[in-house]
Amino acid sequence: MSAGRDMLCDTARAVFAEAATAGVAPVEEAGFALLLVPEEHGGFGGDWGDADAVLRIAGAMVPDLPVADLIARQAALLPAAVVSLMAGAMGQALALSIDHVNSRQQFGRPLAKFQAVQQSLSVMACEVRAVEAAAAALAVRLDAVNIDPSAAGFEIACAKLRANRAAGIVTSIAHQVHGAIGFTEEYALHRVTIALMRWRGEHGNDAHWAEILGRKVARAGGRGLWETLTSRG
Repeated sequence: MSAGRDMLCDTARAVFAEAATAGVAPVEEAGFALLLVPEEHGGFGGDWGDADAVLRIAGAMVPDLPVADLIARQAALLPAAVVSLMAGAMGQALALSIDHVNSRQQFGRPLAKFQAVQQSLSVMACEVRAVEAAAAALAVRLDAVNIDPSAAGFEIACAKLRANRAAGIVTSIAHQVHGAIGFTEEYALHRVTIALMRWRGEHGNDAHWAEILGRKVARAGGRGLWETLTSRG
């Protein structure tokens, strides 16, 4: 991550911390709607890697605010933006779960010491990292094609389908290891898990993206699919 992106992420965390109680106004005032606008047009001239980084933070900190709509600015990019939001929210769910099992005592020892809990969290961690990798690969492709969603349709379909499939697993395990506290209004987990279930159906559910991806693969054929994948390396 570049120094410029580090500063961008620090700014995003500060702005989203304020927005968590003040609403979307601080996000608008900070100019995040101009993140992907070229400098010559009065924007910040950021790339999709910048957008992905900011959206992951938004997914963790302010999942209820329309940050994706502000940053993406066009409907065709919203599925890609939602993948980044989901990656951030899943990472937050994992962090909360790890913290909980390390601090919660049961039968005289932390929940994290029980093998069944460790196994569940390892499954959850694999799903989270897979979605983070999908979001990162999608960002690389979008930047390679100057953020043209029509030239990144394959990656958008792959990433959204992978995030959708992970959402149910991550949400289920997070609430299993938390128990009843995970559903309470005072605890932060439900904010990201409810958002994950909402995003799973937004801009195309599992069946929608599976069909799109399946048609792309079928049209390409075996050799064509291999060439498609290797050309994007």
